[in-house]
Amino acid sequence: MNSKDSEADPNHLKNNKSTFVALKIPAYRIYFGVLLMQTFAMNMQMVARSWFIYELSGSAIMLGAISLCSALPLLTVSLFGGVLADRMRKKDILVAAQIASALVAFMIAVSITLGKISWVHLFIAAFLQGVVMSLMMPARQAIIHELVGEDTLMNAIALSTAAMNLLRLTAPAFAGFFIALWDIEGVYYIMSVLYMIGFFVAILLPKTKTIQFKNRGTVHEVKDVLRYIRGNKNVMAILFLTLVGTILSMPYMFLLPIFAKDIFMVEAASFGTLVSLPVVGSLLMALTESSARQGLLISISGIGALAGSLIIASMSNKNRGLFFLLSLLLSSISLVIFSTTSSYLLALVVFIPLGFGHSGRLVLSNTLLQSNTDDQHRGRVLSVYYMNWGITLSGVFLVSVLADLFGIRLALGGSAALLAVVTLYYLFFTPRIRSLD
Repeated sequence: MNSKDSEADPNHLKNNKSTFVALKIPAYRIYFGVLLMQTFAMNMQMVARSWFIYELSGSAIMLGAISLCSALPLLTVSLFGGVLADRMRKKDILVAAQIASALVAFMIAVSITLGKISWVHLFIAAFLQGVVMSLMMPARQAIIHELVGEDTLMNAIALSTAAMNLLRLTAPAFAGFFIALWDIEGVYYIMSVLYMIGFFVAILLPKTKTIQFKNRGTVHEVKDVLRYIRGNKNVMAILFLTLVGTILSMPYMFLLPIFAKDIFMVEAASFGTLVSLPVVGSLLMALTESSARQGLLISISGIGALAGSLIIASMSNKNRGLFFLLSLLLSSISLVIFSTTSSYLLALVVFIPLGFGHSGRLVLSNTLLQSNTDDQHRGRVLSVYYMNWGITLSGVFLVSVLADLFGIRLALGGSAALLAVVTLYYLFFTPRIRSLD
């Protein structure tokens, strides 16, 4: 085997413990490029859509409702996305998803340019993007195992998450400051261009394998994976704790516009003479706008998230269940502190460990799930994993209603405190997850 062939074969890297070992595999580097384009666009959308709907409506319930609109396809279509991931070439699904996402973003951009935009358009776009995500995400995750193999899987997932977190350092702040200094429609045009670049990169991915189902129907395959999950206690436990963790910890991400606009107020006078400095002064003045404050919060969380991803990428395949639980606990404690402060500066500081815990939860839950699932069911099990995300978005709607009734602090802080209690129970009284490697 020559050096080029050796580089292309994931098996020769099985004993390599380098932090960036997966990037030595050419096919994974192409996948990595697709991920960068798609994630940059999605992080921009996270700020733009939530900020825009809150500007149009001023309602916490509308923020929750648009999350619910995204959740409906995840709850109803994800399982079929898993079947597609097992039946079709995963590369083809990724290619199609980039085009569809670009069209959705371009539709919103043109509506804003023509002055025809309303909350209805944003809801339609949220639903369509939810459909794309539902059909694409199982394939996007399952393809990693095929590109890098079992021994490099955790490293590859951690590096993918690190890339997403690196973009969380830049994309949300970029979107927030872009809106504050220029306009909202430019963000959507940039998103559509990024998705199209992702499309051209995805074409370069190698063809991936499919699973032969012996002419069994889609409904039969859905029932088959549900039976498989019920019979696999490790997979069932991971899915359950992931569901609880996401429902109780993730609503903050979608309700940030409330904190940014109504709680964390920043006055120009607080910057003193710094506002007179070129460039720096303009950026500081932009923080008087809620979009910039929201974007900077998400970007700051990316510091902790990036650090967490890189640390996990360097770990051995030991004690992963324990670190998964500790990541959940760190997230819950950080959210309790965040929900009780009125200081924007303290909120920025707290978002660093919050990002660290969030990253650990994502990487380790995904890795543990894939490592405990066989090849025949991996795509469909991952579709159930992403149904959790749909349920989470539904949970955002519930928390938004509670926020309207009892206040955002109590709604968010209470859910985070409940997560801490559940995590401590699993940590001390349920060894199944804690002992997983």
